[in-house]
Amino acid sequence: MNDHVVDEATEAFVAHRNLLFTVAYEMLGSAADAEDVLQETWLRWAEVDLEQVRDRRAYLVRIATRQGLNRLRSMSRRKESYVGPWLPEPLLTTPDVAQDVELAESVSMAVMLVLETLSPTERAVFVLREVFDVGYEEIAEAVEKTPAAVRQIAHRARKHVDARRPREVVSQSETRAALDSFWAAANGGDIQSLLDVLAPDVVLMSDGGGIKQAAVRPIVGADKVSRFFIGGFGKNRSPIAVGHTLVNGNPALIVHVDGELDGVMAARVEDGRIVGLYYVRNPEKLSRVESETALTLR
Repeated sequence: MNDHVVDEATEAFVAHRNLLFTVAYEMLGSAADAEDVLQETWLRWAEVDLEQVRDRRAYLVRIATRQGLNRLRSMSRRKESYVGPWLPEPLLTTPDVAQDVELAESVSMAVMLVLETLSPTERAVFVLREVFDVGYEEIAEAVEKTPAAVRQIAHRARKHVDARRPREVVSQSETRAALDSFWAAANGGDIQSLLDVLAPDVVLMSDGGGIKQAAVRPIVGADKVSRFFIGGFGKNRSPIAVGHTLVNGNPALIVHVDGELDGVMAARVEDGRIVGLYYVRNPEKLSRVESETALTLR
């Protein structure tokens, strides 16, 4: 490959890099694995005869999807031995991600967890079709299925996700207000105020990955979740600092204990009350909350 072709290949890859990362991340829920997919995509793209490629964006997405599917299948085996609940790797995102309602919803912790319930092929098809509006013919090439089969998979995956995803899009300010109320009550040891902001059937998932202490199973119910946090904060004698941040395009809390990053907490809110709390403490999943990650649907 001559230098001119290399420059062309590099230019095309760089132009679509944020898109490719977003596709891979939505398929995998892991920034580290998404970066590996990008590396594998580049190695294969560098070998492609560009004169034979009509649509470079579509071709790159196809390569990334195939590499993402391979990685997703191997990740499913890793998750089987994971200690406690597995939560997506949180990303500190730019303000424009939060302003793009469609993108912010698609990468929210709540929706990413719903995607975890799909099979690898269903997840790839759903992400490409519903999030990135890729045509059925292109998806068929990416997942190596017929267009008819892809339509069936897309329909099945959409029905599955629609039954489990949040019922409505909640404003950033409403989510931030609910998190503020939650933290003030938890930090102040006020159980009644916690019960007021938590939905009766709230679910707490905490991810320590076997490295940091966390509940090994989801905690269900406002009373149990309240006592879990009040007990935890009450026993902690170290200074706790909590600040607002934007994680995966949505408001979240970033928690520091004794000056050290302890974790990131995101929430799913319905009717002004928290129905889902997601606390990522695994230090191996916190490298992307120090600097912003650019995401895009285009």
